[in-house]
Amino acid sequence: MTSFNKTLLMGHLTRDVKLRSTSSGSSVAGFGLAVNRKYKKGDDWKTDVCFVDITTWGKQAENCAQYLSRGSGVFVEGYLKMNSWETDSGEKRSKLEIVANTVQFLPKGGNDNQPPDSDIPF
Repeated sequence: MTSFNKTLLMGHLTRDVKLRSTSSGSSVAGFGLAVNRKYKKGDDWKTDVCFVDITTWGKQAENCAQYLSRGSGVFVEGYLKMNSWETDSGEKRSKLEIVANTVQFLPKGGNDNQPPDSDIPF
């Protein structure tokens, strides 16, 4: 059986990009992304926010650290990855994250021409 793992997200950074290097010298960056989903419940519009951790590598990571900050808008294309680890006290933990292949920087000012009930998170 074949499988397919691709994710497309558009949202705003919830924190500044954290850049670090691996022991082999590869750059890796991480940031949080808030993605909004608007839906109608009765006569009211509601917003559901999903917070996602994003990781990117190499030159893409360096560019993200240089040009993005909390509140920046981005369009991310990548794949889901499950990370598992054990704490110092022996508790098992896991986290689902997105490994970004592409991070497209969006223009500042985002929603000037957006309809009020749009589901785009800007």
